Amino acid sequence: MSDAVINIRPAKPDELETIHALVVSNDEWTKFNGPYFPYSHPSLEQFERGSFQRMIKGEDLQLVTVNDAPVGTVSCYWECEETRWLEAGIVVYDSAFWGKGIAATAIPLWVTYLFKNKQIERVGMTTWSGNPRMMSLALKLGFQQEARLRKVRYFNGEYYDSVKYGVLRSEWQKLHSIS
Repeated sequence: MSDAVINIRPAKPDELETIHALVVSNDEWTKFNGPYFPYSHPSLEQFERGSFQRMIKGEDLQLVTVNDAPVGTVSCYWECEETRWLEAGIVVYDSAFWGKGIAATAIPLWVTYLFKNKQIERVGMTTWSGNPRMMSLALKLGFQQEARLRKVRYFNGEYYDSVKYGVLRSEWQKLHSIS
């Protein structure tokens, strides 16, 4: 992937079927993206009315692309909007693209976008101990482990920890030279 261009961007209206197929064609990603929560694939119509409209707007959900082809999404949501507590996340849907540095490039682009476009002082990311790659990446990118809720995620007969990471605007600015 050394010569690949990894970026984030809003979706284009003509990408509906391509992105929907990406989301529903490979279930491997669901094993790491909160698999303890119920999930079922959206129909094309459900996807178009929901997530796809958010992807087009691009405020809280954008595509992750490799050479402009969609491979995943970055997202954010308010844990508590009144206190400006924002959480962010990433999904790379096609497991053939895992371990290639895509998230390590896309997350900094997204966090920088969030700090530039939202009135926030912190971006958080929450994962679970069943996703060690995400835990390692959060630390590598400069996030601090802020909390570990032990054995609160039950999946496939085992308990896992919920692990919370965060980075402050001032920390991000020092690490990534943004204003």
